[in-house]
Amino acid sequence: MNTDNVWVFAEHDGDRIEECSLELLGRGRVLADRLGVGLEALLLGHEARQSAQTLIEFGADTVLWADHESLADYRTLPYARILIDLVRERRPQILLFGATPTGRDLAPRIASALCVGLTADCTDLIIGSHEEKGTRYDNLLLQIRPAFGGNIIATIVNPETRPQMATVREGVMPLGTPDPRRVGTVEAVAVSIPPEDLVVEMLRKETKPRTVNLKGAPVIVAGGMGVGSREGFAALFELAHLLGGEVGASRAAVDAGFVDRPHQVGQTGTTVRPKLYVACGISGSIQHRAGMDASGRIVAINTDPGAPIFDIAHYAIVGDVRDVLTKITKALRSRM
Repeated sequence: MNTDNVWVFAEHDGDRIEECSLELLGRGRVLADRLGVGLEALLLGHEARQSAQTLIEFGADTVLWADHESLADYRTLPYARILIDLVRERRPQILLFGATPTGRDLAPRIASALCVGLTADCTDLIIGSHEEKGTRYDNLLLQIRPAFGGNIIATIVNPETRPQMATVREGVMPLGTPDPRRVGTVEAVAVSIPPEDLVVEMLRKETKPRTVNLKGAPVIVAGGMGVGSREGFAALFELAHLLGGEVGASRAAVDAGFVDRPHQVGQTGTTVRPKLYVACGISGSIQHRAGMDASGRIVAINTDPGAPIFDIAHYAIVGDVRDVLTKITKALRSRM
């Protein structure tokens, strides 16, 4: 049995691995290669073995597969029990979760039971060194995340406890390309769930289809407070439709009720990397820029020539958002 490996918890909906887990496998592969250890994915569920090959294609060397009918739907206690027992038995040095509702529920329980640290909502993970009180620690996981409302970037380390645990925000790690030629191992692990872990019963499951796909959009037309109103966002929806994209928004615009929360881009919203990002009436706070500054091309429209968004924009347009959008939309329609 190998120890000191890098582990990634794989979320799935039965027959599909969630994209955040595939993103984590890409970074986990980099970390494992740097450390010279294996990358293992944790797949818990019922009759979900078919997803193991996807995890291998995205970088896993081994898939630890726990199969039980009680694991068909996520429930905190049985999932936590299995993972805690596995960690105690196999002693990985790094354990990563997506910063999703499931990851944010599960990871703290495991960290608490194991008496180890946990860094939430990381935006980057690298291997490095740290010196403290004359002692040097090498090959540590440097867990990087915004702090104090995004005004500083903190680097957090766990020099003494293992595993080093972190949750990572969706979208901040690039999604790798699967390699169908990769060969890995699927290892079934024993599952023992005591009755006290099944006190919560799933009576009914309701899911709503995602109506906004910011992460997969090639073009995003995003609005901020400068758009002025919910009615003002109609022009953004029209332009996004013409460009084959989606509508995004700053947190301020969402909080003001101009558009619904699934459209929010930024540190507390969705991290995006479209080919084209059109920022309309967005001042460009560091919290917003953290979620879109990796876009291929950024076009910023704002009446304030000193707006921070212009610092990262490839193309800057100083003017009233409504007038500029009207002209852009008219020009696009004339070419159709």
